[in-house]
Amino acid sequence: NMKVIVQKVLSASCTVDNKITGKIDQGFMLLVGFTHSDTIENVKKMAKKKVGLRIFEDECGKMNLSINDVKGEILSISQFTLYGDCNKGNRPSFVNSMSPEPAIKLYKQFNEILRNEYNMVVEEGIFGAHMILDPICDGPVTIELEF
Repeated sequence: NMKVIVQKVLSASCTVDNKITGKIDQGFMLLVGFTHSDTIENVKKMAKKKVGLRIFEDECGKMNLSINDVKGEILSISQFTLYGDCNKGNRPSFVNSMSPEPAIKLYKQFNEILRNEYNMVVEEGIFGAHMILDPICDGPVTIELEF
């Protein structure tokens, strides 16, 4: 199942080779990972869930608002290490991570669905690159989802 770690942020940025590749204000920083069995159907379900997730505070301080309600943005980061397995020793195995070619296709489709079907502002890291992330977490609120 596709995994996404959602971090509610006041702002976040991604830098590769001393250049900012993506920068957002309030919203979500998403760490996005795929395994071998993932399909476009997983991607569609995950995108819908992300947009509907109500983890922003309303006027009473309750987590009741979605990212659309607060006009939030998304920084989407590919993260194959979400499937790291350390059950056999201390060095993680990544055999459960999807290989790069199909994973990058699903990653791009996920971001495009968020942009085109849900009208979200989506900034990105660079798939497979060494990325420096700078999130200003809000809460902190961190949610792990699998579909």
